[in-house]
Amino acid sequence: MTVRDRLEAFALHATQAESPSAAERIARGTLAAVSLVYGAGVRLRNAGYDCGLFPVHRLPCRVVSVGNLTVGGTGKTPTVMTIAAALRAAGERVCIVLRGYRGAGTGARVVSDGRNIRLSWREAGDEAVLLAQCLPGVPVVVGADRVATGRLAIAEFRPETILLDDGFQHRRIHRDRDLVLVDATDPFGGEWLLPRGRLRESVRGLRRADAILVTRADQATDLEGVVRRLAEAAPGRPIARGTYRACRLRELGSGRGHAVTAIRGKRVLAVSGIANPHGFHGTLERLGAVLVDRVVFRDHHPFESNDRRRIAGAAQASGAEWIVTTEKDAVRLVPDDPDGVPILVLGVDLEVGGGAEAIESALGLPVKGRSSA
Repeated sequence: MTVRDRLEAFALHATQAESPSAAERIARGTLAAVSLVYGAGVRLRNAGYDCGLFPVHRLPCRVVSVGNLTVGGTGKTPTVMTIAAALRAAGERVCIVLRGYRGAGTGARVVSDGRNIRLSWREAGDEAVLLAQCLPGVPVVVGADRVATGRLAIAEFRPETILLDDGFQHRRIHRDRDLVLVDATDPFGGEWLLPRGRLRESVRGLRRADAILVTRADQATDLEGVVRRLAEAAPGRPIARGTYRACRLRELGSGRGHAVTAIRGKRVLAVSGIANPHGFHGTLERLGAVLVDRVVFRDHHPFESNDRRRIAGAAQASGAEWIVTTEKDAVRLVPDDPDGVPILVLGVDLEVGGGAEAIESALGLPVKGRSSA
């Protein structure tokens, strides 16, 4: 574990501990103070855009943002896949624009032209490559400057619609519609802004949204309470409920498929480097897997040889029959076969239930289709 990992783990434990130590109480107070400063900056920035002080750049096509209020883990990638696949099936030219988080490259660059993937996950980030792999025919372009990246997408592919992945706070680019995702298992980021909590901005920011999708609705302890609070924060905005259903299971490397039901009763080592590993573990348990151990890395962790040795050791020590990981993690995992234990990749689809029609009407987009991942 790196120094950064240790600091992040300590900060997370400090903010969540029910009986914090003296050091954790000091850390909690420090993080709270920083959150207040951060919040003031966010409010000033939003006010600047609201009053027209900061310029907003328009692109010559429809721009739809899929974003959130909290950092990571709400399910933006499968939601973008669902919408992009539905638009593509309807014959519309669509392009996905995203930051390319943790990618080493700089500037606006094409990850996929819809036929060929040009960049690796190390250059473009795992989410961008996963989108490119799962959406043939849909170009994917990355860059920290979403305006420049959008202009590159227009010049190269002439899309009718750009899907802006994780763009709710990126206000320099005009969007025609904003869809905001809220994770039902942690809807309000611990009630604190970063870094004390997980909120990027106040819940009042939802008033800028055109529609809200509550994800992992089937895992919520008080779904109706979450919906009521969202309705109070953003009056009149349609709110839909979404779930993620496990639907694919394949071997990493060979691509050989298995029925999802084959996991029932298997002794499974769960391996993940995502923002919400608990949701992944819960999915495996609901499928009937016997979780003999869990190996959890931080979100977007670049798996190296020592990590693979750790995974192999955990598989051997726990007597796992299968190692199971997520589709996003599979992008970053070399298809090894540690000590004869196969690595399988579990894929999920987004299913939008109650409120889907109102969301589609508000966005002018299909959201009920099935994603490719």
